[in-house]
Amino acid sequence: MSIKAILFDLDNTLMDRDWTFRQFALQLIEECLVEMSAEEREQLATYMIESDADGYREKQGFFQELIERLPWVKRPDLDELMRYYELNYMTHARAMNHAVWTLEQCRVLDLRLGIITNGRSEIQHGKIDLLGLRPFFDTIIVSEDIGIKKPDPRIYRTALARLGTAAEETIIVGDHPRNDIWGAANIGIRGVWLRRAHGWDAELQGGKPWHEIHELNELIPLIRS
Repeated sequence: MSIKAILFDLDNTLMDRDWTFRQFALQLIEECLVEMSAEEREQLATYMIESDADGYREKQGFFQELIERLPWVKRPDLDELMRYYELNYMTHARAMNHAVWTLEQCRVLDLRLGIITNGRSEIQHGKIDLLGLRPFFDTIIVSEDIGIKKPDPRIYRTALARLGTAAEETIIVGDHPRNDIWGAANIGIRGVWLRRAHGWDAELQGGKPWHEIHELNELIPLIRS
């Protein structure tokens, strides 16, 4: 059956979260920590990236760990560090390579488009607006808006209902094996896995990706074929 709609994940699919978080980490190290060598700054940035777990770690626990472990000039409390994050993190945001071109081409092909993303409503909607992505989409679903998170099948069904397409007419593009590919496959949506940091979870039964890509500009030839 022909493809009539595409669902996209946001973080590390349409927004380059890896780059965004790294730049935030380097800013924090430069502005808030004791003076250190370039090598030490790089080691701390790597530690912060690994501890953040690609954004899937609960934020309060992550920030509390940073408060306890980093060599601060003036140690912040949790509220102060949360405010620093909220003020500065998104100033580093950038779209994933080829994201805008890919969305433009999807519109040329008259495809209906949606975003499904887990996260806080204010933060996720802020990312979408800062990157100028909202005009491309027919529906945008942030988990906090509806009280359902990927990979709960209800969130994909909600997206299908809003797009007005059947599962077999829809594909999903995302980087997370469980939340994007496997979860959607369980209700019949084919998945295009954008290979980033996550490997395939061996515990997942079924739900393998329809295709794998390494850059978003590989999606359009795939659809046209």
